[in-house]
Amino acid sequence: MASKPIPAPAKARAGQSIKRNTDGSQVTYRMRITFQKHGRAAMLSHLEIARALERVIRRSGLPYAITNGFSPHMRIAFGSALPVGVGGDEECLDVLLTERVDPAIALIVLKASSAPALMVKDCKYIGARDAAASVAFPYSFYEVEFSEPLPCTVEELPIPETITVIRKKKEKELTVSEFLLPDITLDGCKMGFVLKTGDNGSLRPDVLMRELLKDMPQVRVQSITRVKQAESL
Repeated sequence: MASKPIPAPAKARAGQSIKRNTDGSQVTYRMRITFQKHGRAAMLSHLEIARALERVIRRSGLPYAITNGFSPHMRIAFGSALPVGVGGDEECLDVLLTERVDPAIALIVLKASSAPALMVKDCKYIGARDAAASVAFPYSFYEVEFSEPLPCTVEELPIPETITVIRKKKEKELTVSEFLLPDITLDGCKMGFVLKTGDNGSLRPDVLMRELLKDMPQVRVQSITRVKQAESL
């Protein structure tokens, strides 16, 4: 079978030819961007966050790659979504660039284009075969702040064995121990815990807190923040 012809070089920024692989596909560089989701930005949906960060990248002037077809869009992939109302200290996304930009320079222009509540904190290049941002970090570390200290110790926490959630209009029963790791901390009005994403999906931190506090009407959740994500413990 005859090989496909390599397309003629298209023009990139400043009249530069776009680099192509031997199969004709465009050469791209995969950059992982870390950002925070604080303050009022925590009340935005995942789709709104995605749109806002795409605008940040456009304003920064980074040479992002676009898809082919009749409706081209930025080649970007976001990490696991946070529920509305849950903040994040180290959220991430992957974007493909058509030129290799120094990460230090990329960070400067991204910060200059970001809002304080949705500030970019770091950027680095990753390999083409590295796991996507959405699955690269199965462990999520959360910190919850309550209106007052819980009236119990860690050992006395009323953690339910199962939680029923509705997904795609169907009820699903989740076994909490499959997602919640046992190393829970309590320090005054603050609680720390780790949730793991597995083959059965994930457990939302706000849903866990709602079930945990259902018999403590005097306690209110002030904030929930994902402070870190990790590949392993």
